[in-house]
Amino acid sequence: MLDWIFYLLAAVCEIAGCYAFWYWLRLEHSALWVLPGIASLVLFAFLLTRIDTALAGRAYAAYGGIYIISSLLWLTTVERSTPLLTDYLGMLLCLAGAAVLLLGPRLAGH
Repeated sequence: MLDWIFYLLAAVCEIAGCYAFWYWLRLEHSALWVLPGIASLVLFAFLLTRIDTALAGRAYAAYGGIYIISSLLWLTTVERSTPLLTDYLGMLLCLAGAAVLLLGPRLAGH
């Protein structure tokens, strides 16, 4: 159950870290935004290693669904933009895929 917390924290860190670079390069703010961006991305990578799975690729793939939800929440709350219907449909498709990855049967040792 703790995995969901790690997934959500990782998503916030990844989005915030990437947004810091966006803020600097695309919105032409101070290059000092790179420093918290780097720290946030390092924390993101660390948090993904806390996911309870033997295979990194499965953790990353399942994380994709959480990342998409978090990105749409970021779009709404930080950037104050309304997601499109297609954004919501895409999110639902990705969540279905993440559920299959997380909840599907496992072979011994996999």
